[in-house]
Amino acid sequence: MSRTIFIEDLTVGMERTRARTVSREDIEAFGRISGDLNPIHFCEDYAASTPFGGVIAHGILPAGLISAVIGEELPGHGSVYLGQSLKFRAPVRPGDTVLARCRVSEIILDKRRLTIDCACLVGDSIVLEGEARVLAPSRAELVSAAA
Repeated sequence: MSRTIFIEDLTVGMERTRARTVSREDIEAFGRISGDLNPIHFCEDYAASTPFGGVIAHGILPAGLISAVIGEELPGHGSVYLGQSLKFRAPVRPGDTVLARCRVSEIILDKRRLTIDCACLVGDSIVLEGEARVLAPSRAELVSAAA
């Protein structure tokens, strides 16, 4: 089964979501991969002394769920990320379940471009929001490549 929605089949308002509960192991792995070993993500004593009052996930970690929605579901395989704006609104803590919501807000068919409004929520609280710009796969391009 294809995990692609071609640009010809997309409509403004189309939406997909993905959820994940962020674990300490996720935070530790992200820190190792990114090299961001800030103690606010790892040291309970240090983090308790900050305005956050405890360990928090790296801000960009939940944004990875947005990437997963775009790369796997909306529009899916064959997508190319062109840009992303993000505003961080609230911390994500170990044990929080983050829901990434992506909604198509603009389609430029002849250029295969999409604008996707993105938000990550923990419960009813928005923890980050922004806008992604994406090059979407096209059925017409697939047909011409096969010919």
